[in-house]
Amino acid sequence: VMNMRKARDYASPEGEVHVFEMGEGGPAAELHVLVQPGLAPARQGAGAVHHVAFRAPDQETLHQWTARLAEFRLPSSGEVERYYFRSLYFREPNGILFEIATDGPGFTADEPLETL
Repeated sequence: VMNMRKARDYASPEGEVHVFEMGEGGPAAELHVLVQPGLAPARQGAGAVHHVAFRAPDQETLHQWTARLAEFRLPSSGEVERYYFRSLYFREPNGILFEIATDGPGFTADEPLETL
């Protein structure tokens, strides 16, 4: 669904790690997933992952993600107006919340850059 490419695997003291690339790849476009099959499901609170956010450069790209989730019949929040940006939320199979958020309009929507 997320169009990630598996780049490599490596061992860590905690377990095997799978590395996936997004977009053009590189360190800023990688997702490292530590495999620990014996863990209990996470509980919300201190030390837990609330959500993982991904970038959509503009609203058109966000619309494309909305259509893609519908194509795969994945439940989602639909596009949510957050004033400074728009978001789309859905859960991956293990229950982690994924967010896809636009860059704009940004924090300058209500305040000049000089005073931020």
